[in-house]
Amino acid sequence: MTTTTQIRLAAYPVGMPQDSDFETVTVDLPALADGQVLLRTIYLSLDPYMRGRMSTAKSYAASLQLGDVIVGGTVCEVLESRSPYFAAGDIVLGYAGWQTHSVADAKHLRRLDPAQAPVSTAVGVLGMPGFTAYSGLLVLGKPKAGETVVVAAAAGPVGSAVGQIARAKGARAVGIAGGPEKCRILLETYGFDAAIDHRSPTFVDDLAAATPDGIDVYFENVGGAVTEAVLDRLNLYARMPVCGLVAGYNATEAPAGPDQLPGFFRKVLTLSLTVRGFIQSDFVPTHYKDFQRDMSGWIRGGQVHYLEDIVDGLERAPEAFRGLLTGRNVGKLLIRVGDDPTAG
Repeated sequence: MTTTTQIRLAAYPVGMPQDSDFETVTVDLPALADGQVLLRTIYLSLDPYMRGRMSTAKSYAASLQLGDVIVGGTVCEVLESRSPYFAAGDIVLGYAGWQTHSVADAKHLRRLDPAQAPVSTAVGVLGMPGFTAYSGLLVLGKPKAGETVVVAAAAGPVGSAVGQIARAKGARAVGIAGGPEKCRILLETYGFDAAIDHRSPTFVDDLAAATPDGIDVYFENVGGAVTEAVLDRLNLYARMPVCGLVAGYNATEAPAGPDQLPGFFRKVLTLSLTVRGFIQSDFVPTHYKDFQRDMSGWIRGGQVHYLEDIVDGLERAPEAFRGLLTGRNVGKLLIRVGDDPTAG
């Protein structure tokens, strides 16, 4: 009988998740039924949306229940199969979450080809983060050649892809990130036209200098003070795809100060803004094949680059997740749960 080590939700976090909010257990897995496979996790993706699942607040996805395995996309190796579609040794994309092994229905898995791309990219630039950037920017942002696209959290896997896709479409890309090193990476690795440090005391002035013609598309990942500064630079008919609001994910009370909602809606009205929240899965049926074709081509052609921040060991997932929520990682954050048999 195969066992799995799991990290489960022990308590709903108040503010930043603490070690006491998680529990680690080792349990037996059930025997395989027809149509199922036994999986060994290689890579676990850590993403900001997981924080929302650790809350009882109403959202686009159901809350985790206490005792549930923490959710997450995974790249796994098939160890045993009772499905005609998979064999032992296959590498697959799944959703096993924070655990070392799992039993999954074959219909929920997708085979990966290590010869086409490193398998880790299936939960990164060629997976959900990359598709989030692609669909949010192109379907909702609709940048035109010569326009200015600004993206917050630009050094992360979504933001970095947004900027590079914008440039591939002929737009000007301005990235907002935390710290000089991330800004350097935006310019030197990802090829942004400008990079702005939101921690700088001159951030507002720097943003104005980097967007002399205003902002046509603002890809929202952060919220808070960054958004407040961006709103003053938006052009008539600007578009704002809203992907995330990570600045408020650990908030325990409403922000101090006057109510800024009336001022925001005044800008929506007077500038004829289009503000649209979205979940990338909404666009999978209509745009995922195009994404796979386009993103693969951009990577091969050198128009899109990516970085991975890999942390070894499932036990380090809680601390790495806290780092993700404070912007500590550079690039796509992955937990390497087990050996990657496809690595050179």
